[in-house]
Amino acid sequence: MPDKPRGPESLAFQPGCPYGIHRVIEPEGVLPQAAWKLDNSPVIRDNEILIDVGTLNIDAASFKQIVSTAKPGASPAEKREHVARTVSDIVSRRGKMHNPVTGSGGMLLGRLRQFGPKAPRRGGAKEGDFVATLVSLSLTPLRIDKIKEVHLDKDQVDIEGTAVVFESGPYAVIPPDFRKTLALALLDVAGAPAQVARLVGKGDTVLVLGAGGKSGLISSAVAREKVGPEGKVIAVAHSKASTERAMKLGAADVVLSADAKDAISTMVAVLKANGGRKADVTINCVSVPGTEMASILCTQSRGKVYFFSMATSFTAAALGAEGVGADVELIIGNGYAEDHAEIALELLRQNQKLRAILEDMFPGE
Repeated sequence: MPDKPRGPESLAFQPGCPYGIHRVIEPEGVLPQAAWKLDNSPVIRDNEILIDVGTLNIDAASFKQIVSTAKPGASPAEKREHVARTVSDIVSRRGKMHNPVTGSGGMLLGRLRQFGPKAPRRGGAKEGDFVATLVSLSLTPLRIDKIKEVHLDKDQVDIEGTAVVFESGPYAVIPPDFRKTLALALLDVAGAPAQVARLVGKGDTVLVLGAGGKSGLISSAVAREKVGPEGKVIAVAHSKASTERAMKLGAADVVLSADAKDAISTMVAVLKANGGRKADVTINCVSVPGTEMASILCTQSRGKVYFFSMATSFTAAALGAEGVGADVELIIGNGYAEDHAEIALELLRQNQKLRAILEDMFPGE
């Protein structure tokens, strides 16, 4: 029989660590994100929150890696079955959705079921509210009882199951003016607008790689606001659909279709589009590996390269920059920033063109 969560009347809540160390099964002494396996029991501690999960928003790099391991020539139905089987296997072995190849997770949408007596009720949250977690699935105790549907076009998996949020874990109540699927997709990359706004200044030339995906579109929109009329935004997308989305948004002065895995060709295209100058700030939102050197080579000396993509190899970036003598500041993308959920939601409220594009990308309830 599955474990049953304690009811609100229970007085037997055990104390828990704010960072969830009590959930680590192996290896001992590490935090949940670094752990190989977590205890995913729905019996919560005094500082935990239990969520009935509806949808997993799998990190784009992780989802693409899983799909890529389907058999050659697989049909969409076979790919969906493969994703469902792989996700179930990872969660059953690890107690969390932590892709062992990419090292990344994602985040989830669900309904609040139960609060421990010491658990924070952020934003006045209450039982029954729909929330999106703002911490990675790679550290979230998760149990899947059933996979209902796999959405290949959205990197999402609908499930029945439970998840546990620690005292230190932020989450956001889904506001009434947002569809759940749109809010989930947006909040998955909520760190991007807040972080990009900090990095970009008036008059900068900003290069966005992967500009046609959700984080790339959002980053382009914020960059446009920050650089002002004296600055410039250059968007690089790969597929026809992503290039068309970047063009439709209209945030970039120039939209290029290029393969960021080809560092030299990408650099040549950017130099040609920008009068022989490199970018002051490069934002990498590409969800496939091998784009570190394009980011570095397209950035001027003492410029900044912000790797928001979880497909990034930070070893490749650091050693690659050294190898080509590039004196650039390499910045690891942080999915969390103070008030990042509110900043991301307000961005879409103010930018209706961006919102319409993302609504088309993420239809649903």
